Amino acid sequence: MSKNYKIQKSPFVVPTNDGKLIEEIWGNSTGNSEISIAHMIAPPDWSEPHQTPDFDEFTYIIKGKKQFEIDGEIVILETGQSILIKKGARIRYSNPFENPCEYIAICLPAFSMDLVNREEN
Repeated sequence: MSKNYKIQKSPFVVPTNDGKLIEEIWGNSTGNSEISIAHMIAPPDWSEPHQTPDFDEFTYIIKGKKQFEIDGEIVILETGQSILIKKGARIRYSNPFENPCEYIAICLPAFSMDLVNREEN
């Protein structure tokens, strides 16, 4: 049996209190601090506080729309679009739309609360 691969069969579901589904496929929950890959579904009217992460974040929209406020600029992505947000940018993620937004997020290095630098509301 080869040791050159590892299959992930059960993503870690991150507990949330805002209705957002976060399934970390790879990341700190699987012992990978270099990268995190997560499948997410943001419900309508969802938002997070501003943050200034110490990681690069790639987002790919599977279905719906998602709003990004990046250093004061509003960017809206739709199904099939993707974005790279460089570490150090001041960002606020939200879904002010009427339908859920399903997407994949990839963080380099892996997402952790120690690196996200969320602002208080």
